[in-house]
Amino acid sequence: MQYQWYPGHMAKAKRQMQEDIKLIDVVVELVDARIPLSSKNPDVDVLAKDKSRVLILNKADMADPAVTALWKAWYEKRKFFVAEVNSRSGSGLKAVQDCINEACREKIERDRRRGILNRPIRAMIVGIPNVGKSTFINSFAGKAIAKTGNKPGVTKGKQWIKLNKNVELLDTPGILWPKFEAVEVGKRISWIGSINDDILVPEEMANDLMAYIISEYPGLLNGKYGVEEVSPEDKPGALLDRIAVKRGCLKKGGETDTERAANLVLDDFRGVKIGRISLERPASDETDNASQSEKIGAENKAD
Repeated sequence: MQYQWYPGHMAKAKRQMQEDIKLIDVVVELVDARIPLSSKNPDVDVLAKDKSRVLILNKADMADPAVTALWKAWYEKRKFFVAEVNSRSGSGLKAVQDCINEACREKIERDRRRGILNRPIRAMIVGIPNVGKSTFINSFAGKAIAKTGNKPGVTKGKQWIKLNKNVELLDTPGILWPKFEAVEVGKRISWIGSINDDILVPEEMANDLMAYIISEYPGLLNGKYGVEEVSPEDKPGALLDRIAVKRGCLKKGGETDTERAANLVLDDFRGVKIGRISLERPASDETDNASQSEKIGAENKAD
């Protein structure tokens, strides 16, 4: 399956970010804690190379906490200020404010020496679609400011938001990069819902996801659906058929409705009904992850 999706409004948003980045002090980037590398847009590293960086591991309540701790340490080694956040509950939001203050410490001290007091930090918030950016903004501000939704593309244009007396936030539409040269990156961001499901094949998505879960978290699918875990890589379709039978996903005549079963699995994963699952982890040789990120970024810069 090809995972390519770059609507015109995303190209426009990227061009606008290139202009707006001149106005801000710090870039706050949201990634999905389940895929902290694959959900991080390498274009942002190019656009924000001269800015302080805060990375928010959002939806941390949905990811494997042990793996999230590894990613936090991995990014901190790369000079990011990192916070683990559950935007829906508000958990971790204080740590975000602390990260922003620390990232802008030199700017604040410089203003103070010039006699400029209490000037708000101007932050730009970025992230690919469906990482929970609008929910985070509303939780951080303590009121409904940004539009929210569980589909990609809810935020259509930029907007300045006064979060509190210390921080002004420039919100931007979620943007994906034009090409996913690494197929696994495309798979992961499709599993979390950052690509519109309508343009994908649910059975392929679910089979790939279940093969990963069986490999990394054996027993979870059996515990959730009461089926023998047969890898879709070994017997394509067999596991979806079993889940369809167990959950009554049947067509007239008793034929299994594998599309319905696939959507059920994807919804259960996204709703954390299967378990807290991380879809990638830092490689034992850390240069593997860094090289992949740099490779994608270089290809996109060339585009």
